[in-house]
Amino acid sequence: MALNLAHQIGTLAGTQIPNEFTTGEQPSSAAANAAAVWKAPAANLRCNTTQENVSPPMLTPPLTPRSAASRSPLMSPMLRPDLSAACQAFATLAPAETAEEEADTAVAWKEGGRKEVKRGVPVYVMMPLDSVTNGHTVNRKKAMNASLHALKSAGVEGIMIDVWWGLVEREAPGAYNWGGYAELLEMAKKHGLKVQAVMSFHQCGGNVGDSCTIPLPNWVLEEIDKNPDIAYTDQWGRRNNEYVSLGCDTVPVLKGRTPVQCYSDFMRAFRDNFKHLLGDTIVEIQVGMGPAGELRYPSYPEKDGVWKFPGIGAFQCYDKYMLSSLKAAAEAAGKPEWGSTGPTDAGHYNNWPEDTTFFKKEGGGWDSLYGVFFLTWYSQMLLDHGERILSSATSIFENAGVKISVKIAGIHWHYGTRSHAPELTAGYYNTRFRDGYLPIAQMLARHGAVFNFTCIEMRDHEQPQDALCAPEKLVRQVAMATGAAQVPLAGENALPRYDEYAHEQILQASALNVDDSSGSEDREMCAFTYLRMNPSLFQPDNWRRFVAFVKKMKEGKDAYRCWEQVEREAEHFVHVTQPMVQEAAVALSH
Repeated sequence: MALNLAHQIGTLAGTQIPNEFTTGEQPSSAAANAAAVWKAPAANLRCNTTQENVSPPMLTPPLTPRSAASRSPLMSPMLRPDLSAACQAFATLAPAETAEEEADTAVAWKEGGRKEVKRGVPVYVMMPLDSVTNGHTVNRKKAMNASLHALKSAGVEGIMIDVWWGLVEREAPGAYNWGGYAELLEMAKKHGLKVQAVMSFHQCGGNVGDSCTIPLPNWVLEEIDKNPDIAYTDQWGRRNNEYVSLGCDTVPVLKGRTPVQCYSDFMRAFRDNFKHLLGDTIVEIQVGMGPAGELRYPSYPEKDGVWKFPGIGAFQCYDKYMLSSLKAAAEAAGKPEWGSTGPTDAGHYNNWPEDTTFFKKEGGGWDSLYGVFFLTWYSQMLLDHGERILSSATSIFENAGVKISVKIAGIHWHYGTRSHAPELTAGYYNTRFRDGYLPIAQMLARHGAVFNFTCIEMRDHEQPQDALCAPEKLVRQVAMATGAAQVPLAGENALPRYDEYAHEQILQASALNVDDSSGSEDREMCAFTYLRMNPSLFQPDNWRRFVAFVKKMKEGKDAYRCWEQVEREAEHFVHVTQPMVQEAAVALSH
């Protein structure tokens, strides 16, 4: 998850909205009329305007083994008459598409990663983290109903819901309680919204944007108390309970089951319980694989002030299971002396690369033979973890009509250095001399999965220049890697942004105009998920900008409609639906 809020500057659907509400809830008259007012423009209605586009005291461990000889070579409906007339004139030049033609251009990333022609990027909206309560009910039900109604009216494709392992299987192994989720999913179906369901096998709380605390299941925490090595561990012995260590993926440490078996059983139970919604309402399963649901190590934990942006983080390979694997890898490489510990000169969580011996640009251990060995092993362990869970997920949801996706963190700080230290400690072996995202993309491609990436809204110049942050360059690298691997790319914003400047950045990034040689002219992101539904989103100015943003995303990069028309449509739509949106904002605030 990319950071830090202190460092951030800052459709319109035309579809009839379902008039179904829970008992006792009725829409306002304005809300009921919204769909009638917000109609899609005539087919192919376009204007001839082109879019512009904490660390404990340092111990004194041995330094990383290296020598000069060991250096690696690795290197709106209310338009002005003149605008309306102009657009109508262009409409006569482009015949309306038939329903069959529209269907042919629909978005479709099918199982196995097959790509069909598409136009535009559908927008999903993340639900609040606490959408389901500890008592297995929908939280703020009236607010949720009003909010979903508003989102659908604005042309949003669907919503993203965290399905928390710590809630559903909280009390005992195999005892699943889907209360709250069943009601929430039916609510989405009623409003005609699609759902991205996140299998959240991590703890909620302790990371950027976490507004509540949902720990791992009680029985899992009991096992961690008995055997602390089940948790990720750093070189100073600090344990992290955000996610079970991948070092014990294949060891039956959770009351007779391996962690991967637990995740598989959970996904299978979800499939069986909601099979009537799969492929229709539930269209995507995002499989959590680490802290914050991302495929990475918990190398930069914010809880208790352990890490602060833009620190380099710390390696998480010191539980006995990880060390056992490291030892075996070192022996297989004929270097048993490399198998007893990870790099001991890699600094602390809040150091910068040049503060350390391992990450410094000149003569750093990261570019030595030992460094190459260790970083290859550390990143391969992460890839193997992804392979295991994806193999299970694709088998469980085979023929269910859903996409499988995996979230990758946008670690953009110190990206401009040679070592890319924060990415290395997180498990992404990406340096000045090596592409760390292509292997991840290739792994996802083997399973027909979607590569979901964060920090799409960020611009390089908004970040601290001394930390050599480069989110735009990072997004470009990921776009090129996914293009080369022929894997679909989806995006998210890492932090809440409601300004047009951020929206414009998302629009540009989602067009994937990065490299002609990778076929980028034919590519767009397959989806974008907007973080997140909250009272601020429904504030009048934010809502107006969001409505226009959704419409622009759906238009796609090859659209030629006047943005002025889109803005006017959004303005009129917001005015008509004001009571409904105010209801959602007020309800969410309580």
